[in-house]
Amino acid sequence: MKIQEIIQYLETLAPRAYQESYDNSGLLTGSKAAEVSGVLITLDCTEAVVDEAISKKCNLIIAHHPILFKGLKKLTGTNYIERTLLKAIKHDIALYAIHTNLDNVHVGVNRKIAEKIGLQNLQILSPRKDTLTKLSTFIPDGHVDAVLNDLHEAGAGHIGNYQNCSFRVDGTGTFKPNTEAKPHIGFANEQEYVKETRVEVIFPNYLEDKIIAGLRKSHPYEEVAYYLTPLVNENQEVGSGIIGELEEAMEPIAFLKRLKNNMSLKVIRHTPLLHHKVKKVALCGGSGSFLLPKAIAAGADFFVTADFKYHEFFDADGHLTIADIGHYESEVYTKDLIAELLTKKFPTFAVNFSATITNPISYYL
Repeated sequence: MKIQEIIQYLETLAPRAYQESYDNSGLLTGSKAAEVSGVLITLDCTEAVVDEAISKKCNLIIAHHPILFKGLKKLTGTNYIERTLLKAIKHDIALYAIHTNLDNVHVGVNRKIAEKIGLQNLQILSPRKDTLTKLSTFIPDGHVDAVLNDLHEAGAGHIGNYQNCSFRVDGTGTFKPNTEAKPHIGFANEQEYVKETRVEVIFPNYLEDKIIAGLRKSHPYEEVAYYLTPLVNENQEVGSGIIGELEEAMEPIAFLKRLKNNMSLKVIRHTPLLHHKVKKVALCGGSGSFLLPKAIAAGADFFVTADFKYHEFFDADGHLTIADIGHYESEVYTKDLIAELLTKKFPTFAVNFSATITNPISYYL
């Protein structure tokens, strides 16, 4: 198996187009064309993780956090980032990061946390806008199904749990070919009136080139008429955080105990507990304080995330309880998620969990 095959699959689930502007997901070192001898999955890539990959004969490390965020002007091994990269390159180990793009999809990091906590009826807490486009095109009788099949195959018309979604309306198309044209229907210098179907489908912006190629693949016209309309609709499949509900409402202290047990936590920093039972829970893996207003507006009883600063805890203001469980602790089960995704697609290919604890924070208890 080539590294490219693994990357292509992961990026169909978590397209790099959905990473945040500051992020650096993707292949950081190595060649996509290289054959995979073994995969090591980790939350962070460090020198110790590269040593582990060498010992386990893995030439691909898949990490959640990119070791390389900013541009480097030299590689001399003066810090842990440079040393990690140099060691990986020296031993021909590819480093791949799947970070905020995996955070921002409905099958990603936050869903895994929600499963661990036991939430249901899950929805994206802060859905993204401006990620969808509508294609309108005009297809002559007898070709509608073929063109739509190609559009659906390219990724158009997928809305939530529904596939092959489109809108159709019949009408009449008119055109007059000149002497240079090679029309599928009609003759030069003659006005034509053709029964056509106007078809509309929605697709993610990043698929535009693929969608247009799919449209042209089986459309019979020499000049294909279409137009694209950017949409400001919220995309319920893409965005930050998740909100869901517990199967049964719990006392706040009982929920804290569940959270600690299910997430294997040593400590939870939290704001005062409310005087009513917990039913609705919002969460965000990693640094999620920016989503606090969204969690409050959604009526959450608890907001589970990490990296809250001292003064930010005051912003709960009695609306909900903030539970800061730690950055590493909130995202460590991303390793399980990546492994589950890969083994589902490639059931005969073994993946290895890194045994290296990369949490830079220790607790004295």
